[in-house]
Amino acid sequence: MMNTNTALITGASAGIGLELARIHAQKGGDLVLVARSKNKLESLKLELEETYKIKVIVVSEDLSLTGAAERVFQQTERQGIEVNTLINNAGFGGHGFFNERNLEDEQAMMQVNMVALTQLTHYYLQGMVSRQSGRIMNVSSTASFMPGPLQAVYYATKAYVTSFTQALAEEVSEHNISATALCPGAVATGFVKAGNLEGVKIWKNAKTPSSVAQFGYQAMEKGKLVAINEGKLAFLLNWIVPLLPRKVMLKTSRQAMEKSA
Repeated sequence: MMNTNTALITGASAGIGLELARIHAQKGGDLVLVARSKNKLESLKLELEETYKIKVIVVSEDLSLTGAAERVFQQTERQGIEVNTLINNAGFGGHGFFNERNLEDEQAMMQVNMVALTQLTHYYLQGMVSRQSGRIMNVSSTASFMPGPLQAVYYATKAYVTSFTQALAEEVSEHNISATALCPGAVATGFVKAGNLEGVKIWKNAKTPSSVAQFGYQAMEKGKLVAINEGKLAFLLNWIVPLLPRKVMLKTSRQAMEKSA
């Protein structure tokens, strides 16, 4: 049996997801780790179980595939696992003009960033409501606060995540459940290479995955609604960007995504 502080984390094999797993394990919580790479998950499982004497279940699934979220849920159901903390961290982006990008890549991005996230939230929320207890953290992005030329679909998916999470938080508050949208700025992870973002200016001062994970986990524990890990960026997004003329904001957003020569 797993303990009453069990977290399911998607995208747990690297980056923010891996660091969130370590933080939860440090606090004595059991884990369900979900990602495509079974070898990386098994390695992390050994590390966490040996170091923190907790229990870890590994689920190897590609969330870009139809039915993957349901298969994850069915596996935990078969094992009688009660997930008390759901962290939807899996996600990816991609750089370039929309008309030049591969449509299948964009659809896979929407599937992971929005559809699988929504499905997993719906599946695990049922148990949380019945137990009148739970925490949900959806890893979004500061990209969710504006449209993003050269990353049009990615920015749009994150806008969905931040909006969905806030609406959900209001709905579930009466059930002693919190929902937090973690909205980091640039983070130094494999996201950059996977999304063809090398050379984009804003990644020059990227934060470490461990610092973002620590910030996000604490925000989730406090039940914060939207958590932005950089104070100056939070001020800019909340108080300056909304006042800019739309065309100026779009030009500025595009310039931030352009690659240096």
